[in-house]
Amino acid sequence: MDGILLMVEEHKYIKRMLMVIRKASYGLLKGKDIDYDDFAKMIDFVRSYADTHHHGKEEKMLFNRMIDEMGGAAEKLVRFGMLVEHDMGRLHMKELEEALQKVKEGDDEAKIDVIANAVSYANLLNRHIDKEDNLVYPFAEKGLARATLDKINEECETFEKTMEEQSVQKRYLEVLEELESKYVK
Repeated sequence: MDGILLMVEEHKYIKRMLMVIRKASYGLLKGKDIDYDDFAKMIDFVRSYADTHHHGKEEKMLFNRMIDEMGGAAEKLVRFGMLVEHDMGRLHMKELEEALQKVKEGDDEAKIDVIANAVSYANLLNRHIDKEDNLVYPFAEKGLARATLDKINEECETFEKTMEEQSVQKRYLEVLEELESKYVK
């Protein structure tokens, strides 16, 4: 298994969910009611699939090795770029969840915070994914030793098998398809 290629493939699913989030937000802007269950599914996808499953591999298998093995530029790129953006995404999800709760409790003005955080997350992650696919991953492939890349591939394969046994990928791709059928026409 090519771990980096797998991460690129996962980005395609994440970008599809970003489109769902954007379309759902546009619906709110046009006056549709919030479907709290759907937003809960979007947040769960982001936290469980995009963050825990995907970013977990980046943070535990790739980025740390880039810093250790490649030093300087890799460290700046990872610590002050990619990891900061991962944290910003987590903040947008936390604030989105809080805004949804406020609306549910009757604060109609918090709808703007729902839209702002959802769209900000989608915009952030779209740019983030483009940087990883076009800069970070190629930089890692060129700069890391073959043995290091082989170790990353091994770890990704083991991790993916464990997640498949728990049906993680299958479950979240089904959620994605369900929400796409509702929001992306």
